[in-house]
Amino acid sequence: MEYGQERIATLHDLTGHVPDAPTDRAAVVVPMTEREYAGLAAERVLAELESVAPGEVVVPLRALPEKVGPFLDWLDGFDLPLSVVWCNGPGVTDLLAEHGLNGEAGKGRDVWLALGVAAARREYVAVHDADAKTYEAADVARLLYPLASGYEFAKGYYARVENGKLYGRLCRLFYAPLVRALADAHPDAAVLDYLGAFRYALAGEFAATRGLVNSLRVERHWGLEVGTLGEAFGHAGFADSAQVDLGRYEHDHRAVSGPTGLSDMSRHVGTALLRAVESYGVAPDYDSLPDRYRAVAEEFVAQYAADAGFNGLDYDRSEEREQVDIYAEAVAPPGEDRRLPAWREVELAPETVLETSRRDVFDLRGD
Repeated sequence: MEYGQERIATLHDLTGHVPDAPTDRAAVVVPMTEREYAGLAAERVLAELESVAPGEVVVPLRALPEKVGPFLDWLDGFDLPLSVVWCNGPGVTDLLAEHGLNGEAGKGRDVWLALGVAAARREYVAVHDADAKTYEAADVARLLYPLASGYEFAKGYYARVENGKLYGRLCRLFYAPLVRALADAHPDAAVLDYLGAFRYALAGEFAATRGLVNSLRVERHWGLEVGTLGEAFGHAGFADSAQVDLGRYEHDHRAVSGPTGLSDMSRHVGTALLRAVESYGVAPDYDSLPDRYRAVAEEFVAQYAADAGFNGLDYDRSEEREQVDIYAEAVAPPGEDRRLPAWREVELAPETVLETSRRDVFDLRGD
């Protein structure tokens, strides 16, 4: 039975016990797009949340106007204290523009809006995706338990195994070997020790105290998870961070190519990762880093092949190596910092965002 610790506190599911946690003092943020509408995974997530009885569920929604009404009708079918932020509503968009905060839209911006609303109203905030087919209500309690025990930040981790194969490709084949390659070249960089301590750094599931949430600068797109870890290192550090065993997850899968595929996501993740390490004084050698990443990733491929064989899983080394080659193109300087500022640093009240979103919906539906 595995119960090893990392540089951060690692809380394992050894007995199936569901710990007591302050769910009534917490808001749960569940970002959604049209992709989740009435889907089986999202249905399960919301149905499970009904038994959690959280203080509030905040749904940052990105959807076309004609989809918003049906989406809200569907959400109303769940017995939950829901607050919905229509993130690309016209009034919300204008409001952000007035404060110089509009810019590129994406998952990160959606979650940033919801984080502000959630932290303004609740003591703790938990965030998780809506595409987990194996989601359990106990996950909220497990994410929140470390916060009630004195930690400021908690990250979920889990195994990605289904259909007789290893998944979690972007984390296994890009994030982890890139962090290792950077750490080999910068052995004294504490931020790389921190980023390497999380067992599933790209998991969308995390929880934080109100104070930490209001201190986070947030990446606008798919770099959200990595950028959050970089910020958590600066505000919570090793001593006040934890990771929590959430068992085994089955997610909807993405293709490697395409505008929302893993190759596109790798560019956002790479940018967020390299921006984070640069902000703590690491100066990567970008001329040699892609090759060093490939070399480390090749070692990982050999290790995953052995692990897959040990467990009787299918494993295609050539396919994995092809993905490494694609991801290597994302190893480049991060460029301009377009992160959204910490909520404590902006002159925009989260309640104003929520009120504006409600007006957008009222104007759209006339009810």
